[in-house]
Parts: sequence; C-alpha cells; structure tokens
Amino acid sequence: MQHLIDVRSPAEYQQGHAQGAINVPVDQLAIQLSNGMNLEKTESITVYCLSGGRAGVAKTLLERAGFSNVTNAGGVSNLM
Repeated sequence: MQHLIDVRSPAEYQQGHAQGAINVPVDQLAIQLSNGMNLEKTESITVYCLSGGRAGVAKTLLERAGFSNVTNAGGVSNLM
C-alpha cells in the first residue's frame, strides 16, 4: 500500500494538498510514531511539504524509526 503524507502545518494543508494525502506536521511526526501510527515498516511512504526541506526531515525521522521505503517527493507542486 502507498501512503502519502503532507508534513506541512494544518493551515498549509487546508490551503491545498495532494489527493489522498494525510496531514502529519513534521513537528508532530515523532510523537505520532511513538503513539503507533498505523503504518507497516515495509509499506511505501511518500512525504512532501512546500519545497522539500521538511519532507527531508520527515524522511530521516521515518527511516530512523525503521521504515525502509520512504520517498521525499519535494514540494506539493510536484504532486498536484
């Protein structure tokens, strides 16, 4: 299964996001991971933000948590 995660703020997400994306702000990602996000460590995960910076941080956090198939798609404009 493919998961698409928008790591921008809720306000940015509300202004427009890629179809099917869930919003998990990068500053809340570690908390969500420790609370047991419903993701299998082998599932494909794509993260994005406005320009790719926060998505890079999110990718690193996910990989350190043991997720093996994480892609940084860069900015939201790359997905819309």
